[in-house]
Amino acid sequence: MPRLFVGVRVSVATANALAACAEMLARRARDAGLEPKWVAPASYHVTLRFLGATRDDAVGAVKDALAVACSGVQPFRFRTARLGAFGSVERANVVWAGVEDGAALGEVAKRVDRAMGALGFAAEARPFHAHVTLARLREPKPVRELVLPLAEQMFAETRVDAITLFESETKPSGGVYRELARVAFGPAMAPPARPAAADPGDDTDDGWPRR
Repeated sequence: MPRLFVGVRVSVATANALAACAEMLARRARDAGLEPKWVAPASYHVTLRFLGATRDDAVGAVKDALAVACSGVQPFRFRTARLGAFGSVERANVVWAGVEDGAALGEVAKRVDRAMGALGFAAEARPFHAHVTLARLREPKPVRELVLPLAEQMFAETRVDAITLFESETKPSGGVYRELARVAFGPAMAPPARPAAADPGDDTDDGWPRR
């Protein structure tokens, strides 16, 4: 079954700025003896909702529900800014860039969560935290000296007029994300009534364990 998630691609300017920062972080990581897996700049995105393994015959229902979730939403912008880590800078398994002015992203994430809940996907227990994953570590490691000197960096803006349904494949070189559908914002629509089912598994595409 395809392993799906819903996200927003960052702008080319944002991806370029984040990639330049990641190069600096990679040099610092080598000096510190750390070996994170760096996300390819072409894959930079903000995850709105992780769906997990989903039946092939349910993908159409997911696309329909996302179209309804996007109805009535106006385009907006957000800025990517600052660096951080999950679970903490002392025991990190993910290094990320954060998001400023993320209220509109949060509202879209709520819409997507409600739409997926109506299709039978388990509700998301964690609060939404908009971010772009830059790197993952196999085991929790301290990254304070890696992240903090660059923690206050400001990056570029992204204009959002659509969300994307992705399929995530895990390969030895890292995660590969294939775009299944781009769902544009548009006028209000009536909700569909089609069933779906999912098996989210243990981890999200951004490395957060499910609770």
